[in-house]
Parts: sequence; C-alpha cells; structure tokens
Amino acid sequence: MARWAPAVLGLVLVAGVAGNTSAQQGQSIAVVNLSIVMEQTPGYEEARNTYQQEMEGFQQEVERMRVEYDSIVRAYDQQQVMLSPTAREEKLTEIRQLEQRLTQRGQELQIRAQARERELVAPLEERVRAVVEGLRAERNIAVVFDVSQPTTGIVAADRTLDLTATVVQRLQGGQPQQ
Repeated sequence: MARWAPAVLGLVLVAGVAGNTSAQQGQSIAVVNLSIVMEQTPGYEEARNTYQQEMEGFQQEVERMRVEYDSIVRAYDQQQVMLSPTAREEKLTEIRQLEQRLTQRGQELQIRAQARERELVAPLEERVRAVVEGLRAERNIAVVFDVSQPTTGIVAADRTLDLTATVVQRLQGGQPQQ
C-alpha cells in the first residue's frame, strides 16, 4: 500500500482548524504537522494495517489478470507467423478485449481502494479536527496551518507556534498544560 501516507490522506485542514499557545503574546496563527499527528493518532496503525491487508487482495487480483494477459500475448507472439490473417485478427481482438478488461478492473479496484481509504481515515480525521479546533478556540487563534503540506507556502515558523505535540497528547488521552 504505497499510496497510504498521511500527506495523501486528503486532510482538509488547510487553515483555520488548529491553534497554538501564544494568545498572551497576541499571536493569531499557529502551525501543526498533521502527518505526525495522524501517525500518532490512536487507531491509525490499525486503519493502515487493515487497508494494507485489503489492498493485498486487490493487488493479487490485478496480478492474476496481468499474468493471464502476458501469457496470451506471449502465445500470440509465438504463433502469429503460423496464423491466418483472420485468426491473427481474432487473437488481436481477444488481446485488446482482455487489455480493456484489465484496465477497467484496475480502475474499479482503484476507486474501491480510495473509497475504503476514506472510510478508514475519516473517523480519525474527525477526531484530529475536533482536537485542533478545540485548541484553536481555546487559545483564541485565528488560523492554523498544516506544515506537513508543501502547498501551505510556509517555509519556516517559530517553533513555539507548533501545536503538533499538544494535539498528539490530547488525542492520546493526556491533556497537556497550556
């Protein structure tokens, strides 16, 4: 399951979802590394393992189809010289149809895999969102940026603005000091 990665989880926590400690200093922004948070969220490892196990089944199905396809193509390559033009065209049609079925099934499995990933990840994301939003409100922070996403435009930030450890502690059941 190479696709499973926190950065690919599609967390829609771009801005305004979390907060930091420095309300006294008049700061109204904070950062959080959602990749780290997700990896340390209770239930993440189980969800990832479940996804990986289910994807193995999908991959095995696609591999079986690929082996069948390769076998038919090899047989055609070896026999094409001896085949009549009509038989050659029939074999090529069979190969094209199998290739289309393989492509279609691969796309179907990809869609199912994405849906399953969302199903497994959505409850975790909701928990993370709730904790981050709670911290944001509690500390009167206007905007929280996810620094794990390269598209945030954040190149550097004051480490005191980072809520990652606080979010992780709250998700794991501990209520850290403010």
